[in-house]
Amino acid sequence: MITSKRLAAGVCALLAALTAGIAFPVAALAGEPTGGATPQVDLVLDVSGSMRTRDIDGGTRMAAAKQAFNEVLDATPEDVDLGIRTLGANYPGDDQKTGCKDTAQLYPVGPLDRTEAKTAVATLAPTGWTPIGPALLKAADDFDGDGSKRIVLISDGEDTCAPLDPCEVAREIAAKGIGLTIDTLGLVPNAKMRQQLSCIAEATGGTYTSVEHTDELTDRVNQLVDRAADPVVVPVAVDGAARCAEAPTVKSGLYTDREEFGQQRWYRVDVEPGQELRASVSVGADRAVNPSYGVLVRAVTVHGREIVRGEAAGDGRTDVVSTGLRYPKAESDDDNAASETETVCLQVTNSFSVASGVKTTPGLPLELTVDVVDGPSPASDVASFGLGRGWWLLGALILTGFLAGLVWGWVSRWRVAVWRTN
Repeated sequence: MITSKRLAAGVCALLAALTAGIAFPVAALAGEPTGGATPQVDLVLDVSGSMRTRDIDGGTRMAAAKQAFNEVLDATPEDVDLGIRTLGANYPGDDQKTGCKDTAQLYPVGPLDRTEAKTAVATLAPTGWTPIGPALLKAADDFDGDGSKRIVLISDGEDTCAPLDPCEVAREIAAKGIGLTIDTLGLVPNAKMRQQLSCIAEATGGTYTSVEHTDELTDRVNQLVDRAADPVVVPVAVDGAARCAEAPTVKSGLYTDREEFGQQRWYRVDVEPGQELRASVSVGADRAVNPSYGVLVRAVTVHGREIVRGEAAGDGRTDVVSTGLRYPKAESDDDNAASETETVCLQVTNSFSVASGVKTTPGLPLELTVDVVDGPSPASDVASFGLGRGWWLLGALILTGFLAGLVWGWVSRWRVAVWRTN
């Protein structure tokens, strides 16, 4: 009877827990993959006049792109929304102003109808200019929803719509904090085109690939589309303040911001007694900068007293510099621990300086990781008498010395005994 009552109580508790879980779903932490939103990919294809060139497996670049697109459309996962945008597909004239507006959505980003998409691709013919910058600006608005967003740009030449720099366009897109990644593929690229496409990809955390064969193009685009279906951690955009008093409060998670050259950005984190704050920051040089630079992150009290700092310097060999810090807050003996929650101000400063003629806006991309965890226990974190695992070595040395002393004493007594006998 008692067992039956316990079983019934357990079933009721389980049903109540399931009901509560349905009614009140647990919110994801900042920067965690949510998994519920549909990933989205926008294929942006260069259809400019140079795509007539016959240098890919004996055929034209346009023919290679069409063949690759048909195979990619067949292999696109069902859980990926896909769209196609063109640049240089409609205007054949010589007016640059008109040619630089020539970008259109061939197939909208959404559930894929393979037959319709293939029919649209089959109608394409190499035509006009290469407005990469305007096409990227339009493509950034092709997406809708909260899923991962990825643009795959396929081009055979550099942008022809100066002074609008596509690399600056990519930085502006990244500065919006919408979690959009741009991957670029260069068809039979030259050095200048490779540099431009690499800059576009690096500005948004994407990749650049040189392609000289049709199967390479197909395989790479398939990889990028499949990658969009993988769960990703999208940083949460946050706007740091110029002073601690005005700074936003952040919790455990991954955040992204923009920091001007030599600027300070402030963020606030609440740390309770017995918890440890772990923070790391990375600042990327997404444009030409002078070779000597550094990043400093400080944990400061609301009254301005420095608690701990982390700093790192670079010399131009890498385009990202990172540093971090840890701050364990001691346990409180007071029962009213909530009243002792401490607000820690995180200050991020950089010493990057811009090269001559390089734009300083938008600011440099900044990525902040915050983790507030249970602090280490004194018994496990603080080494016994400051030796920690050194006790093992000390014990081994003592034992070795003891055994050596015994052996030496025995040998000495034996030698004395032999001497007396002789």
